[in-house]
Amino acid sequence: MKIEDLEKELKTGELRGLYLLYGEETFLLENCLKSIKKLFGEMINGINYILIDDTNINEIISDLETPAFGYEKKLIIAKNTGLFNKDLKKKSKNDNSNLKEKLNTYIKENLEQINETVVLVFVEETAEKCELLSTIEKQGAVCNFEYQKPIQIQSRLKGIINAYKVDVEMATLNYLIECCGTDMQELINETRKLIEFTGEGNTITKEAIDKLAIKKMESIIFDLTDSLGKKNTKQAIEVLRNLILSKEPLQKILITLYNHFKKIYLTKLAIAQNKAVTSYLDLKPNQAFLANKYKAQASYFKLKELRRILQEFCDLDYKYKIGLIDLNVGLEAILCAYC
Repeated sequence: MKIEDLEKELKTGELRGLYLLYGEETFLLENCLKSIKKLFGEMINGINYILIDDTNINEIISDLETPAFGYEKKLIIAKNTGLFNKDLKKKSKNDNSNLKEKLNTYIKENLEQINETVVLVFVEETAEKCELLSTIEKQGAVCNFEYQKPIQIQSRLKGIINAYKVDVEMATLNYLIECCGTDMQELINETRKLIEFTGEGNTITKEAIDKLAIKKMESIIFDLTDSLGKKNTKQAIEVLRNLILSKEPLQKILITLYNHFKKIYLTKLAIAQNKAVTSYLDLKPNQAFLANKYKAQASYFKLKELRRILQEFCDLDYKYKIGLIDLNVGLEAILCAYC
């Protein structure tokens, strides 16, 4: 089930007996979990509301069998149980190797009773294919909360912004995503700041994003590389110094720069071999928009230059570790050499 389909279903007010919610996009996942709790109604802990994790997962069948005394149904939320990982012993504090099979059998044999008396919700970070997952998929709902694609995020953010009678262009929202990434919680936080700053009846601008948004380091490295490619020494050094002033560790900056130029190098190879940059860089669907940015920056450099820059980053790391050079000085020296 897609995230949007689950959200629509929950808006109808109907609850299923079985759910499995998992994935990286925790903001949207938690929103759906809140909707399930709201639809369920009054919750009395230990009576009609049970919380389970990997420390008490062995009690889940007993909890399913115990009536919700005085209430029509019981809500059981099982979080990070490890039941949907192949290596259950390593993922769980208890040895529940046979529990997955027992629980799967119990659900199959008591499905009618579960649907009438229980709402069972599994919440996991990851979920691998197994019989238990297949059973929930057939008899309930399984939803993978993957990071949203930019076009989906734009639609969600525009709806929120317009609800406060503030306007925004799609190109501006795309710029916000490029600066801040695709994590919905972080984007919602940035959007709230922009709404307050812009005010009712006005339009959010790129200038407002530059003033207020907390940019991810990856986005700042793109800016630095643009300056480097355009031979703008002053701007490249300024971006680097601003990163250092924002308390980013120098070693982290070096690693991020190395990884960024490695991707530009791979992009250059992909273009030369007429291969898709997205697959060559192993970009996720929500990262596909980065392919064009890497292509644009690859045009600034020759393959020989990129190999030399990568080698200089490696040499700098070695010299820094043995005390031959200050990391800050070494980074600035590399940037100046290629401007």
